[in-house]
Amino acid sequence: MAGTVIKLGPGVEAFTIGNQVFAMADNTYAEFCVVTAGILAKIPKGLDLIEAAALPLVTTTGNQLASATGIKAGQTVMVVGAVGNVGRSAVFTAKQRGATVIAGVLKRQMEDAKSASADRVVATDDDHEIANLPLLDAVADTVGGRTAEKLIAKVKPGGVYASVVGAPQNAAKYPAVKVVPVYSTADRKTLEFMAEAVRDGKLVIPISLKLPLGKAAEGQAAAEKGGIGKVLLLA
Repeated sequence: MAGTVIKLGPGVEAFTIGNQVFAMADNTYAEFCVVTAGILAKIPKGLDLIEAAALPLVTTTGNQLASATGIKAGQTVMVVGAVGNVGRSAVFTAKQRGATVIAGVLKRQMEDAKSASADRVVATDDDHEIANLPLLDAVADTVGGRTAEKLIAKVKPGGVYASVVGAPQNAAKYPAVKVVPVYSTADRKTLEFMAEAVRDGKLVIPISLKLPLGKAAEGQAAAEKGGIGKVLLLA
């Protein structure tokens, strides 16, 4: 959510009425919502209030996914689902850590993947391209399924397979690979860092639809079809 503070609870000192803020919060399909001050962040100057609502969940998740791989400068990580908003955020974070980043996407997404700013793009639905991948220090996965089962085999012994969609079904066959499940948690500093990157044009989170709150069902249906950017509901 993103909005303007209209009321403060007892003991809240970090914010004042009128502050423009955003957060990864619950019950946000509403005109007003209550958010714990500890997870709330001020919107960086220069970032649009409405578009800021697209950022908390996907940028925080992508940052934490990439960080969970433990990737370091000089190492190579593959981000699977790199054209999705979580994937884009993971690519950005890994690049910030100095890693070489391979974007894993479907063949039909190869052109879109160029905007993710990875060092290389690989079609995950092309077995020949998967077979020719170098051994990887880590994988950051947002897709799962059979793609995950193929890619865990490309991780070096001692490497990391981090995923927001669960462990690959065949993970037991690769005991030398550390599988790390990632569950996004609200973090103010991470959100501010990622939002500043969006404001500065270093990270792009596509927004496909802006709908009035009364059309929430339409927005939900569009999102469930997949293949689009963020959907924003305007209260």
